[in-house]
Amino acid sequence: MEKLKQPTYVTRAFLPPIEEYEKYLHTIWEKHWLTNNGELHKNLEKALTNYLGVKNVTLFVNGHSALDVAIKALKLKGEVITTPYTFVSTTHAIVTNNLKPVFCDIKMSDYTIDEEQIEKLITPKTSAIIAVHVYGYPCNVDQIAKIADKYNLKVIYDAAHAFGVNVNGVPIGNFGDVSMMSFHATKVFNTIEGGALLYKNDIYKREFELYKNFGITGQETVEAVGENAKMNEFQAAMGLVNLNYVDKEIEKRKKITDIYVDKLKKISGIKVIDIKFEGHNYAYFPILVDETKYGKTRNNLFEQLKQYNIFARKYFYPLTCDSQCFLEQYKNVLLPVARYVSDRILTLPIYGDLSEDIVLNICEIIEQN
Repeated sequence: MEKLKQPTYVTRAFLPPIEEYEKYLHTIWEKHWLTNNGELHKNLEKALTNYLGVKNVTLFVNGHSALDVAIKALKLKGEVITTPYTFVSTTHAIVTNNLKPVFCDIKMSDYTIDEEQIEKLITPKTSAIIAVHVYGYPCNVDQIAKIADKYNLKVIYDAAHAFGVNVNGVPIGNFGDVSMMSFHATKVFNTIEGGALLYKNDIYKREFELYKNFGITGQETVEAVGENAKMNEFQAAMGLVNLNYVDKEIEKRKKITDIYVDKLKKISGIKVIDIKFEGHNYAYFPILVDETKYGKTRNNLFEQLKQYNIFARKYFYPLTCDSQCFLEQYKNVLLPVARYVSDRILTLPIYGDLSEDIVLNICEIIEQN
């Protein structure tokens, strides 16, 4: 197989027809309202509330700020049980709120937090569980809810990867106290940058609005120490257009996933997660490389794909607790499954417009071993 003429990256941002976005730009120019809960912002909140099947949606400039505000508004203290197998934003949001992350191992089946190990990590200082729907695969929300109820803990879900996902027909944003979603350019649904909090309890709405706008409640009143985390009208406009295309984007990703699964599940040493459930969004396609059976390490395969101009990603590597900023504090924490997976995981290119030929070429390279 020849090297691809153009690089193929692990993902590519979806952009709608430019003329559809321009229509919203004309609206922005007419109104001269660029941010601070403009008309498009309000329309996107309503549209997402309906699409995601939740009671409340509060929009943010990005997913990290949304998670940060959720932690502040829920007034978490002490320790938070979480996963090390996530984007570092999850851990940063905990630490920058003066909380201690307590890392729980993950499951080999789907790489989400191992709910069977949560209870033994709970101490009198534990205030919450922050779990992650990794790659869009849902955590065991029922078991986590039972644990949280038993110990009176808050539950926040990092659902950055889980746009449109359902659990037994229930939209993912209905579990826990709050769920955070990311609408970053690389996600299935994007607002360029952006994020949201999804929640059932109406009382949180005022708190979230308060913290995302400097704690301001009036022209002369500031009730809390907040931040500037508001989504602007240009982001909201992109969201309104992209929402019309997200179902088609997911359908295209499913076809790509089906090809990957069909070709790669036959290769010794290459593990694919072939979990089928209603509302899967096919956000990522991770493979786990078992060097003892495959004959090459994950890093070998990563470099081999690069030679063909194909750029996969070691996602998530390293574990957040093994990042330089946390390593000294957490290097001795026992996380055997998470470290095993992190050392062997590789996410392959997937996005709606990725050609079937390139997908087949990627599979051929992996099979060449």
